[in-house]
Amino acid sequence: MAGRHLNQIDLANRWNISHRTLERWRWTGTGPAFLKLGGRVVYRSEDVEAFEAGHLCRHLKMAPVAPRRLTATPPTARPGTISRRPA
Repeated sequence: MAGRHLNQIDLANRWNISHRTLERWRWTGTGPAFLKLGGRVVYRSEDVEAFEAGHLCRHLKMAPVAPRRLTATPPTARPGTISRRPA
């Protein structure tokens, strides 16, 4: 059976953030996974809990590791970078 779904307002209240932050995260792809059902956006409880677990820190010096975005151009081929070739 399907778990409970949170709407944007419920999740914003849970995390004490603005619902506009969740909108920005959806646009940039940095927030938790979401479903778009008709015109509604909902978040599955298990996706929210997985996102929270991925941002768990054990001490102050430890920052959560954000996933790296893949780029179409390799770093060595970007303008202004120096390509180091073996001699």
